[in-house]
Amino acid sequence: MARDPKADAALALHRFGLGPRLGSMAAIASDPRGALLSELDRPGVGGITDSDLLSSGEAARAAFDFREERKAQRLVDQERERQRQASAPAPSSPPAAAMANAAPAAKDNAMEANAAGQTQKPNAGPGIPQQIFLAEAKARINAALGADLGFVERLVWFWSNHFCISADKGGGVRALAGAYEREAIRPHVRGDFGNMLLAVESHPAMLLYLDNARSIGPNSVAGINQHKGLNENLAREILELHTLGVRTVYAQEDVTNFAKVITGWTVVPFRQDRAHGGEFTFNPRLHEPEPQTVIGKVYPDLGLDQGRAVLADLARHPATAKHVAGKLARYFVADQPAQTLVDRLAKSFLDSNGNLKELARALVTAPEAWTAARSKLKPPGEWIVAALRATGVTPPDIRPVMQAYNMLGMPLWRPSAPKGFSADSADWIDGLSERLDVANELARRVASLVDPQGVVDIALGPLATAETRQAIARAESRPQALALLLMASEFQRS
Repeated sequence: MARDPKADAALALHRFGLGPRLGSMAAIASDPRGALLSELDRPGVGGITDSDLLSSGEAARAAFDFREERKAQRLVDQERERQRQASAPAPSSPPAAAMANAAPAAKDNAMEANAAGQTQKPNAGPGIPQQIFLAEAKARINAALGADLGFVERLVWFWSNHFCISADKGGGVRALAGAYEREAIRPHVRGDFGNMLLAVESHPAMLLYLDNARSIGPNSVAGINQHKGLNENLAREILELHTLGVRTVYAQEDVTNFAKVITGWTVVPFRQDRAHGGEFTFNPRLHEPEPQTVIGKVYPDLGLDQGRAVLADLARHPATAKHVAGKLARYFVADQPAQTLVDRLAKSFLDSNGNLKELARALVTAPEAWTAARSKLKPPGEWIVAALRATGVTPPDIRPVMQAYNMLGMPLWRPSAPKGFSADSADWIDGLSERLDVANELARRVASLVDPQGVVDIALGPLATAETRQAIARAESRPQALALLLMASEFQRS
């Protein structure tokens, strides 16, 4: 039975892209697969060019300066308070009746002082790290809303979550989250997995997030002098999550040895080098000075190149191909993808030596990627962006969008663990009631600007069932009609 090209166009945009927007379904209806493949070859796709956004080094230094200024201000305030208390006359013992009224009077005086601005400064808005974070978030969302199909942007999101960091980590990671994605993920999303792996693991955001910046070889110069030691967090997550997969071909000894290999992978201290503080550096004083055996292979001590050699081998390992293929198929196609699809993707990964463009091509051209039922629930971030694209909204203020992300349990660049956000539908089902709240709020804001019946055709086209169209047509108001559309199963699933 011949497939409906319009239905395939809608499926392409929901399953592989970021959802349809005005005119996108008709634009690719003649060749949906070809349109997706063509996007992979488009110059500049997947990048963000914005001169106002800071590099990771610039962001790190700005955040450091902000923290130092805040610390200095606290010390000044504490000293002023100490001097005020020292110069105040000693209180005499008040009568019992006066003591009874002391607490209310103190409260009243504090309120008056606050009102006069004596002890509490007015809210000056978000601090520098949060300002940087919001600027990066706005750039990311705008890139998603402006993408023709969003296939490459979805690939960025996949790899960013695969190699996730968390802005909730201390040490200035919040200010680096957006720059990390722009510098370590986007340039390589159509390139080589090994190059992306090296860029990710040597990025200051990752080194800070998984504590490798403070890892010291026990027998290094610094380890001997400072009696400080190894941190295995980054080494473990590289093996378990980033490359080989949990409980595959490595043992605990490999984790420990690999952790020794990447000692010295750290960041430039701000006070040591003001011009390059917060940037990646290899510090030989921290590096464990010995050959190490990782998964049966001995790697001589070549300093920084020892770690590069291990990463290069991990990037080409068959276990890595299998792990990446399974995650990619689950993210785009189904919670339990066909094994033939996973095998096809793993073969492409190995045959191309980790060429990620070829891997994406293999995904789009695989028959199993198109015949799988539309049973996969979109994660919150993808559903929010799909809703904005369908209604044609580009929010002038990114903060309500970030609040929606938070409400739905998928705060941007803030996973609760190094494994990232789940791609399994079961993990997001319980949040459907919160999605209804978000859908109602968005519908209320845009109802006067869009026609619900028109949005059905833009967002779903032939995927919309007769029942969904009828429910929207019978809605009591435009906001209700739009909310019904955004909550429809056809819109929720990819």
